[in-house]
Amino acid sequence: MYVRNQLLAFMKNLQITTSPEVETVFLNYPDSIREKMLHLRRLIIEAAEDVDDIAKLEETLKWGEPSYLTKKGSTIRIDWKKKQPGQYAIYFQCTSKLVPTFKTVYNDLFEYEGNRAIVFQMDDPLPEMELKKCIEAGLTYHQVKQLPMLGM
Repeated sequence: MYVRNQLLAFMKNLQITTSPEVETVFLNYPDSIREKMLHLRRLIIEAAEDVDDIAKLEETLKWGEPSYLTKKGSTIRIDWKKKQPGQYAIYFQCTSKLVPTFKTVYNDLFEYEGNRAIVFQMDDPLPEMELKKCIEAGLTYHQVKQLPMLGM
């Protein structure tokens, strides 16, 4: 219920469908990690709300990780892994143009894992404005993939 209340606290006109298993994943993160993951989740929802064409966002699990899907976008996942406890990440489809475009547009503002993720160190502040642009590109990917630099 904690995670659901967090979701309702910042939800506006966006219709969000949430799988109950997602809450379990959030609740099983260590406390310090949970706050980081909920912050990423909030940024994803805010980015979805900022895009006029997105009316529905599905929150589910893919590969055991909180995942976000829209009708016109590419799946976005977020996670923290015990084997790399000092970092957490937001994942994008590795065969898409998303992460390569982020590397071109934002260069070394972010740390990347190949063509699949933006990685964050625990103590580093998030460049929220730029990250939300990346998230928006992911959530609208099928609309923007033909645009130069994904319209960023």
